Amino acid sequence: MTAPTARVLVLAGPSGSGKSRLARRLQAEHGWPVVELDDFYREAGDPSLPMSPLGLPDWDDVGSWDQEAALAAIRALCREGEVEVPVYDISASARVGSRRVRVGSAPVVVVEGIFAAHIVAPLAEQDLLAGAWCISGRPWVTFGRRFVRDVSERRKSLSTLWRRGHHLRRSEEGIVRAQQALGALPMTSAVAEARARDLLGDPAP
Repeated sequence: MTAPTARVLVLAGPSGSGKSRLARRLQAEHGWPVVELDDFYREAGDPSLPMSPLGLPDWDDVGSWDQEAALAAIRALCREGEVEVPVYDISASARVGSRRVRVGSAPVVVVEGIFAAHIVAPLAEQDLLAGAWCISGRPWVTFGRRFVRDVSERRKSLSTLWRRGHHLRRSEEGIVRAQQALGALPMTSAVAEARARDLLGDPAP
C-alpha cells in the first residue's frame, strides 16, 4: 500500500457552526486543501436517498450522503496526491460538475461536513487521521448563521429553512454529543484554529 503523502483533519459539527469558514481560513493560512463532504450528497431520484415527511430530501439523515464514495476520494487524495470530486447544488438536489483537488506539499487535508464524524474511525484505521474536531458554539448563533447562509444560497423554501433551522437549534446539544461519541473532540472555531498550528509538527491525532 502506498504511504500517505498527507493526513486528514476532520471538521465535524452542526450545520452552520462555522466548519466551512474555518476550513477556508486554514486553507488560506497553511495551504491545506479542502474537501467539502456536502458534495457527496446523493442526487434526487436515487432510491437510497432518505426523504423527510415533507417529501423533500432529508439532508440531516446520514444516509443522504455517499460515505463510501467520500472515503474513496479522500484515500486517493492522501495517497496519490490528487483526486476529482463532485460539485453538488443543494437547491437542485444534484451534482452540477466536478473539481480537481491537489495536495501538493501540504501535510494536511481538511475535510468538513455535518456527517464528517462518521469517517473518523475508518480514517484512523487506515492511518490517515491527523485530528477530528466537532466545531460548535451557541445554538442561537448557529441558527442565525445557518439561516442567513441557506437563504442567501436559496437552498430551499423559506418555510422549510425556518422549520429545519429551529429543529436543528433544539437538537444541537445532542448532535454534538453524538459526534463526540464518534471521535470528534468538541471545541469552538477559535480554539480549533489555534490548535491547527500544532498539526504542522505532528501528524498524529
